[in-house]
Amino acid sequence: MVDVPARRPLLLCADDFGLSTGVDQAITALVQAGRLGAFSCISNGPAWRQDAAGVAALRQPVRADRPPAQAGLHLNLSEGRPLSPALAACWPQLPPLPRLILAAHLGRLPLAALRDELAAQWSAFVDAAGVAPDFIDGHQHVHHLPGVRGLLLDLAQVHRVPVRCTGRLAGPGPALKRWLIAATGGRALGRALVRLGLPHNRLLLGAYDFVEPDYGRLMRGWLAHVPADGALLFCHPGRPAPGDGPDAIAAARQREFAYLASDDFSRDLAAAGVVLAPVWR
Repeated sequence: MVDVPARRPLLLCADDFGLSTGVDQAITALVQAGRLGAFSCISNGPAWRQDAAGVAALRQPVRADRPPAQAGLHLNLSEGRPLSPALAACWPQLPPLPRLILAAHLGRLPLAALRDELAAQWSAFVDAAGVAPDFIDGHQHVHHLPGVRGLLLDLAQVHRVPVRCTGRLAGPGPALKRWLIAATGGRALGRALVRLGLPHNRLLLGAYDFVEPDYGRLMRGWLAHVPADGALLFCHPGRPAPGDGPDAIAAARQREFAYLASDDFSRDLAAAGVVLAPVWR
């Protein structure tokens, strides 16, 4: 009798639900097709209010052999406008990521106002979706930055939800980008999650430059790195929709969506011995 190796779990999470109609449509289609294990929502995004009502339905099982998709809060502090009056008084427009990173590492963040903003984004998720987030992470990984990290951990402890850990990354794609994610706060976040006993992923996959034309090649490389105890892979699928504004990674979003919706993705999962499943531990 030949032993069949255990399938390795992968939580495939699509980021940026609420950013645009095209992103929301792509994520919805992939969830309904059983191609995603999770999706993360920007509750101060331009399309959030119009599409949030569908979040609860997307959290219902679509396949008997897989758990339902989880819906997370994708904390956004680097694009658009704040929700809370306190942060809007400091930052009428949210700062671009490089400026936010610099302010965080120099200890110059308005932490009291940011605490209000995190609470406001959590409340905006609950109010519009009618359910609480299943987990928390950050748009452009802002949740791990110094100062923000402590506020995020406080929020996660209050609500007892898992947190996306950015402390250990692997796979293809630029090594410098993986190093920057871990070094700007990911490793510190990982240590804090272990110390506090908060559920999190042990390995993060999916970082790349959004330029690589063959997303399937990247995916096969990431799948080869999934360990026995699983990993979280973040992705950014999208498709064009009338009325959507400019998007710097629109072409990459379309490539990701085309691959994830294809039979190639199913074959690559099976060939790698990977199954879509939660990995919070």
